[in-house]
Amino acid sequence: MEDCSIAKIMTVIASIEAHLNEKLDLETVANAVHYSKYHLHRMFTSTVGMTPHDYIQRRQLTEAAKLLVFSQKPILEVALLAGYESQQAFTTVFKALYKQTPLAYRENEVFYPLQLAFTLHSNPSAPDTVIQKITYATPDDIPAWMDFVSLVIDGFPCFDPGKHLTQLKHFIKRSQALMMWDKQTVAGAAAFSPQTGSIDFLGVHPQYRKHGIANAFLDFILSNLSTGPEICITTFRQGDKADTGQRAAYQRLGFAEAELLTEFGYPTQRLILPAQAKESADE
Repeated sequence: MEDCSIAKIMTVIASIEAHLNEKLDLETVANAVHYSKYHLHRMFTSTVGMTPHDYIQRRQLTEAAKLLVFSQKPILEVALLAGYESQQAFTTVFKALYKQTPLAYRENEVFYPLQLAFTLHSNPSAPDTVIQKITYATPDDIPAWMDFVSLVIDGFPCFDPGKHLTQLKHFIKRSQALMMWDKQTVAGAAAFSPQTGSIDFLGVHPQYRKHGIANAFLDFILSNLSTGPEICITTFRQGDKADTGQRAAYQRLGFAEAELLTEFGYPTQRLILPAQAKESADE
């Protein structure tokens, strides 16, 4: 039987998607689907792991970024289509999340999404059932993996699907790509390079981010794949407004701050699992 609250959130997401070119706020969306805005905020955040405001903002900016690269519409028109009342207000928010002004982004001619539309699992399993088994990905899993990426795109700035697909095939060939399933739904996926000690991809389906899946992947990597003295992962820098919680999630796993980086023109930071945390996780 389909979970009632998830069905409601799917209705909310459909409503948002149908009105992305309008000024949207919590009250507007709540009225459209006939819910209390307080109830909607709580239910939406609990289900998808981010507030309705953040989801709407990121979806509208993603569509705006697409227009900047693939259309000739004036920036003011793009701003209005994204629900902003002025080009200045649009530029301020766009730069905070994309790290470039709309004009610079257009001139760079490279589109990447902040947020793609969520597709939710209508009847997810209980947490203890989901995390029972981690499997090695196979070539047959590639379509499901790439579909899954669209749900966790918020954790990967400047994501390039073509490059990721090439890397994924490399990881699968070397048994370094891991997956966790809930029936036919990918609940999580990870890719690890023993040669560099780097977790190159770690994504958890929004509906499962409270299930301990990231920790299960880390335990599996430590027990089966890691051979070096440290494990590292790259994520958002402290205070990045584009971060929907990935940095904090990694720190809860025991990762500590290391050097600041710039990857594909985007400011990031390398995090390292300290030896004592690694030893503790190994026990």
